[in-house]
Amino acid sequence: MNLATLVSRFGGEDECRAHPGGLRWPKGVRCSRCGSATGISDIKDRNVYECDGCGYQFSVTAGTALHDTHLPLWKWLMATFLLCESKKGMSAKQLQRMLGVSYKTAWYLCHRIRHAMACGTEKQLRGTVEVDETYIGGKVEGRGRGYRGNKTMIVGAVERGGKIRLKVEKRNDRETLHRFIKDHVSDKAGAIYTDEWEAYKGCGDKDTKHDTVNHRADEWVRGDVHTQSIENVWSLFKRSIVGSYHRLSTKHMPAYLDEMEWRFNNRSNKYLFRDTVMALLKAEALPLRKLVDAA
Repeated sequence: MNLATLVSRFGGEDECRAHPGGLRWPKGVRCSRCGSATGISDIKDRNVYECDGCGYQFSVTAGTALHDTHLPLWKWLMATFLLCESKKGMSAKQLQRMLGVSYKTAWYLCHRIRHAMACGTEKQLRGTVEVDETYIGGKVEGRGRGYRGNKTMIVGAVERGGKIRLKVEKRNDRETLHRFIKDHVSDKAGAIYTDEWEAYKGCGDKDTKHDTVNHRADEWVRGDVHTQSIENVWSLFKRSIVGSYHRLSTKHMPAYLDEMEWRFNNRSNKYLFRDTVMALLKAEALPLRKLVDAA
């Protein structure tokens, strides 16, 4: 899928409606209430279906992340394509200009797509895994370079040649880092490589060796031992902040990490757009109040 194909294939609302419908009901439309696949009438002038059995009327977006949307479906599909195909992400302000909607609509649209990207259970990382933490936040006048009082800590793990896991955490202590590793790295992983931070000590076991590189001593690579893969992830995320988002709130940081994780983990997926639309159809709706009130 590319932008030209997207525009030619989904130029009208009927075509846009048929695409999610085909993904949601590949064997034919089913009633959202009773599950019946027979006796379904298509009320075209209202863009809804009616089940002859229970009398329930429903649309292709009912019960999904697109539930009760007032946006044309072509704008949903365009926004989904732009977010999942932009390597460094896309700001709501840019989406506002491209889709001709208000900033509030573009912002809410972006977050609903990110919410769908976060859904689903991922397998734990295996093979050789690199783990590291980084800090996101600007400079504070009168404070040295090591000041972190205004920064948000992110912990990440990457399977070499594979997927990543990213999470906002409050502390870089032993308990926090070991819990993150236990949650996201399989016991069958071959090796865990980190920097020299003492809180990582003991994260290996009899099946998984743990080795480190000493960045304080300017040691970056020692044979196969390094953390350059996860540092490349940090570099990409920070460039997206500088070049696309410009600033992020701590409150919504997890959503932006979910977006990057989804895009990175599907970087070789030829059907990324299709799979992102399917994620939207499987995800529950994200009410604006819940998003605004998120802790």
